[in-house]
Amino acid sequence: MVSPMILGVADGVSQIEQYGIDASLLPRELLRHCASLGMRQLIPDKKLAQKDSYQGPIPLLRQAFKATGNLGSTTVVLAVLDNSTMIHGKRHPMIAAITVGDCEMLVLRRVETEGSNLFEIIFHMEMQRIEGHAQSPLQLARVDGRIDPNFTDAITVEVIERGSAVHCVSAYEGDVVIMGSDGVFDNLFLDEIIHLANSILQPGMGSPLPQEALAHLCRAIVLASHSKSQRQANGRLPECPIGIGGKVDDTSVVVAEVIEWTEEDKGRSGPQRRRKKQQGLWACGDFECCRGASEEEVDVNLPEPHSPLNTTPQPPNSNVRR
Repeated sequence: MVSPMILGVADGVSQIEQYGIDASLLPRELLRHCASLGMRQLIPDKKLAQKDSYQGPIPLLRQAFKATGNLGSTTVVLAVLDNSTMIHGKRHPMIAAITVGDCEMLVLRRVETEGSNLFEIIFHMEMQRIEGHAQSPLQLARVDGRIDPNFTDAITVEVIERGSAVHCVSAYEGDVVIMGSDGVFDNLFLDEIIHLANSILQPGMGSPLPQEALAHLCRAIVLASHSKSQRQANGRLPECPIGIGGKVDDTSVVVAEVIEWTEEDKGRSGPQRRRKKQQGLWACGDFECCRGASEEEVDVNLPEPHSPLNTTPQPPNSNVRR
């Protein structure tokens, strides 16, 4: 999901299709409502009634689900850029993350050590699975009497309110957010994702990073995930977090960078913009917004590892781009 103030991945549960339900409809509708709420609640300088203002990631996800109408079941992870936090009288941008199910999210930050300036993981939101079973993620669902005659939306609302995992992490200019479905994190170890990030997002590219580099990393992660189900030259299957040979699965990835939101970009934050138009920074004063790239089922030629140049993370007052 591409939106200036919120990032998201939702992975529809395919088993629901046994009942003639399109597994893609609910997750797509859910993310559309999340994006709409993010635009309305999180864009700075908008005057809203208290009841309509941003109250946190749980109320936002709950409101988005209540606005949906499709049947289905989905996992979801959201990263909300919250510019309302004040520390010592100064605005301190935060990323508020919420997940239900087995999507995961990383926040990477460049750390200068021994003359290098490589990305390291400073936050990892892990998946939620019932008793650890790979095929039993916690889910947001809406079903009819064919599946559960006693189902009501109140059941899913309770999952959001009591079952979701919520974390907050400081956002600094230059931070990179990577989120994806279980097709990524069941197949790739974290150090493999970090290696791809450091190989592609080179410090010498400057800030903000080129849009093409973010898209390149998306494609590289997808390709690397899919390669884990293919035999190597020695005939063996690769090792994966889920086990030898990983699993064949649809794969969704979002890569975002935290960048400065300038006054120049203020007029470009309208929710009506299509994905292909979302190349510029959507800015509004000294706040944060989302920009970046998302990909599914793609190929890419991976670059060779590089010797990174030295730069340092920038302080808050930035925005995320994906």
